[in-house]
Amino acid sequence: MTAVSQKRLAIVAAVAGAAVFLAANAHLLAVALNSQPACAAVTGAAPAKPAC
Repeated sequence: MTAVSQKRLAIVAAVAGAAVFLAANAHLLAVALNSQPACAAVTGAAPAKPAC
C-alpha cells in the first residue's frame, strides 16, 4: 500500500467515524426530545408537570 493510499484510507475512516458519531448523537437527541418519562401516567396522582 502506498503512502497516498494510506492517507486516503485514513481520511475516509475519519470521515466515516465522524459521520457515525454525529448520527448517533442526532438519534439520541431525537429520542430525548420525543420522550417524556417525567409525564408517565400514575393512577390517582397529579401530573408531574403542568404540561403533561
